[in-house]
Amino acid sequence: MQICQIKYTNLMQKSPLQIARQSYQPKMPVALQGAVRLVEGEKTQSVADQEEIKKLFPNTYGLPLITFEPTTGKNTCAEPFNVGVILSGGQAPGGHNVICGLFDGLKALNPENKLYGFLGGPSGLIDGKYQELTKDIIDEYRNTGGFDIIGSGRTKLEETWQFDNGIEICKQLGIKAVVIIGGDDSNTNACVLAEYYLQKQCGIQVIGCPKTIDGDLKNEMIETSFGFDTACKTYAELIGNIQRDANSAKKYWHFIRLMGRSASHIALECALQSQPNICLISEEVEAKKMTLNDIVEDIVKVIVARANAGLNFGTVLIPEGLIEFIPAMRVLIQELNDMLANNEEFTQLDGDDAKREYVKSMLTPASCELYRSLPKGIARQLTLDRDPHGNVMVSQIETEKLLIEMVQKRLAVLKANGEYKGKFSALNHFFGYEGRCAMPSNFDADYCYSIGVNATHLIAAGKTGYMSLVRNLTRPAAEWLAGGVPITMMMNMERRNGKMKPVIQKALVELDGAPFKYLEAHRAEWASPHTNYIYPGPIQYYGPTEVCDQPTRTLLLERGK
Repeated sequence: MQICQIKYTNLMQKSPLQIARQSYQPKMPVALQGAVRLVEGEKTQSVADQEEIKKLFPNTYGLPLITFEPTTGKNTCAEPFNVGVILSGGQAPGGHNVICGLFDGLKALNPENKLYGFLGGPSGLIDGKYQELTKDIIDEYRNTGGFDIIGSGRTKLEETWQFDNGIEICKQLGIKAVVIIGGDDSNTNACVLAEYYLQKQCGIQVIGCPKTIDGDLKNEMIETSFGFDTACKTYAELIGNIQRDANSAKKYWHFIRLMGRSASHIALECALQSQPNICLISEEVEAKKMTLNDIVEDIVKVIVARANAGLNFGTVLIPEGLIEFIPAMRVLIQELNDMLANNEEFTQLDGDDAKREYVKSMLTPASCELYRSLPKGIARQLTLDRDPHGNVMVSQIETEKLLIEMVQKRLAVLKANGEYKGKFSALNHFFGYEGRCAMPSNFDADYCYSIGVNATHLIAAGKTGYMSLVRNLTRPAAEWLAGGVPITMMMNMERRNGKMKPVIQKALVELDGAPFKYLEAHRAEWASPHTNYIYPGPIQYYGPTEVCDQPTRTLLLERGK
């Protein structure tokens, strides 16, 4: 198999802040600042479905937790080795610092060690497209946002031929270990790859790193995924700016949809930072079995109460995945998925009206009634925009526009009945890509660099099937704890595309957790006819530690702080 090295060309122009940030030296746990010794903890088991996971991962199941402790002397490797790194999935602030930490850690072990970046995500490993990452390249990307150093991709590593291609390419490059920087699906793939390479006895290790701005890759060991801190601070700044504008102009209700495909962690964290009038939480909607009309009614009550006090403005935060958590909407979406899968009769219909009538004739009575109540634009999105598997692309549904239209209709009825005398003007926003490649906060810069350095120690110790672990994150960075957690420990079995598959369990917002309880205790106060907004302002990189180095409110509340 031919492999192809892409030569690096530096065309980067820099702002004054970029230039200043290049010289920032990330803070690290004491355990990673010199030589380390490995301490093995208890054997582990998966969070659920233990027997099934053990059968699928006989070589990587039940591995012990690992902690690194500082020791005297110096960690070195007599024989140099090479490592490959992959950025997988959507971007998250701090990814470049993981690679920088990985590079520096490798060079500290042996200056002859080499780091190769596979280009465009996992497909780079399969297709043999790579770039050797030298000091000149690495130094250009220290403490910067984005994934542009080697690019990312969403190719799944699931097929035997992909694994075998990877083995051949790694052997050609002399690669001892592959580090996969990704979210829950990407790290699941990392574990599958680690298991396969052990079965083949090919001598290639696989280490994962916890990445996703969504915040849903977390558990008893992984306190937070990297990028969540920066993304939320970026969105919270924008929300704060909007709230100050609304409070200045005294008009406009702003409906703001926030990225987060499944869990509502981003919406919750941004609410904790900015104190909006309303913050919807998908998991709460599901638990209370709320309908779309229930949600609209709750929003309307706040709007009317504020209007009665002469305040015709406010903010509503909406998690991206809300639609799927409304029980009746979930049923409707499933019916549409089943109905329209490979449905040639539907695709041959001419015009939106004909297609709308066809859909209504095929739905169950309850789903048909719900479908009829939706604005035509949203109904059209539900039937036309579909992913490669034939499913509704829920993340592209403009929920904020849906809610605005439904709220307008309800307020019109109340006004006609003399129950509402205010003025309602609404603006819609979607904050997603604005936060994925922001320049990482000090927290993410420090956390990610530590994750990268830590990964080199896992590799040097011969470990595979582990995720690089840095925790105790509400303490100063010097007191963070470093080590490794077996990826199988986080797994359960879930149905994917009609088949049961092992996957890392997603962490949704816990309704009995401290962050949600704080929101629940204060939401009436934030909704009231008073100004309770907080204006977080932009991310600060220089100044007092309480301004520059603080983790998310979510993490602080979860740790009782």
